[in-house]
Amino acid sequence: MCSVYLLLLRPFRAIAETESKLPNIHIVATGGTIAGLAKSATETSDYNPALLSINTILENAVGFNTIANINSEQFSQLDSTDMTTNDLLALTKRINKLLSDDSVDGVVVTHGTDTMEETAYFLNLTVKSNKPVVLVGSMRPASAISADGPLNLYNAILIAANKVSCDKGVLIAMNDGIYAARDVRKTSTHKTNAFQGTEYGCIGTVQSGVVRYYYNSIKKHTIESCFDIDDLNELPKVEIIYEYIGSSDTLLSNIVRNCEGIVFAGNGNGNLNKDTESFIKSTESLPVLVRSSKTLSGAVQQIEKYKSLGILTADDLTPQKARILLMLALTKTNNLIEIQDFFNEY
Repeated sequence: MCSVYLLLLRPFRAIAETESKLPNIHIVATGGTIAGLAKSATETSDYNPALLSINTILENAVGFNTIANINSEQFSQLDSTDMTTNDLLALTKRINKLLSDDSVDGVVVTHGTDTMEETAYFLNLTVKSNKPVVLVGSMRPASAISADGPLNLYNAILIAANKVSCDKGVLIAMNDGIYAARDVRKTSTHKTNAFQGTEYGCIGTVQSGVVRYYYNSIKKHTIESCFDIDDLNELPKVEIIYEYIGSSDTLLSNIVRNCEGIVFAGNGNGNLNKDTESFIKSTESLPVLVRSSKTLSGAVQQIEKYKSLGILTADDLTPQKARILLMLALTKTNNLIEIQDFFNEY
C-alpha cells in the first residue's frame, strides 16, 4: 500500500518542484489594445480598447504556466491616451512595492501602445529595482485574425523571467524585439512592427522562445536614477509646443504663465522661429525651456543664440520623453545647469 502511495505521490512532487523552480512574474494590467475587441475579426483599427480583463486574457493563453509562476492584477482599464501623470505616479509606486518583495522576480505591464513609450521612460527613471520590468501591448485587438497580443505577452513574460534581463532598465517587448525604454518610439499607426529603436535598434530579440541580448543602454536608469517619487502626489506641469511654418507665439503666450516647463518640438536641430525667439527675449519670469526636435533621429546640439536665452537641450530625447524628464527634474531643482546635466545623463 505504501509503495503504491509513493508511486502516486511522485508525479505531484515533480510538478510542485518544477513550479517552485520557475520564476515568479507579476503582471500589472492597465488595459489598451491588447485587451480590446472589435466587431469583426478583420477589423484592426475601429475597436474598443481595454475591455478584456487580465484574467480573461490569461485564461485563453497557451503555455504561459510552463515559463513562469504568474500572478496578476487589474491595476486599471484604460485606453492609454487617457493615462495621466497621476496614473504614472501610482503605477511606479505599485511596481516598486511589488519588486521589494523577494519572492517577485520580475514585473510585466500590459499597456496601450499610444503612450507606452512615455510610461516606459517614466518607469525607467523612477523604478527602484534592478529586477526586470517589461511593458507589452499589441497593435491589433484580441478579436483580430492573427492578433499579436498573445505572443507579445508570452515574450514579455519570457524576458521578465530571464535573469539576464536584470540591470537593463525598463524594457518594451513588441514584435519579437526587446527595446530600451529610453530609446524606443512608436513609428506606425497600424503595423505590428510599429515599435523601433530608431537611432540604435533593439537591444535584443526573442526567437523561438530564446531571449538574446546584444547591447545595453549606458544612460542612467532605475537604481542609478536620483528621482524618487515615493512622497510625490503630483508632478510639475510641463507643456509641449510644436514648431512649424508660420507658427506664432499665441500658444506660447497663453501657457507660459501656467506651467513650470515647456519643451519645444523644434525644427531640425530644435530650431525656433523669430516670433518664438522674440517672445522669449521680451518676457520675464519664464518657465524652464527645453529644445527638442520633431525629426526622427539625432541629438539637439546647443548653439550660442539659444544658450544665451537660457534654453536647454534635450539631447536625442523625443519631445514627449523630454517632457517626462523635465517634469521629474523640476521635482529636484530649478537650476538650469543641474537640469541640463540631467538631460546629458539620462
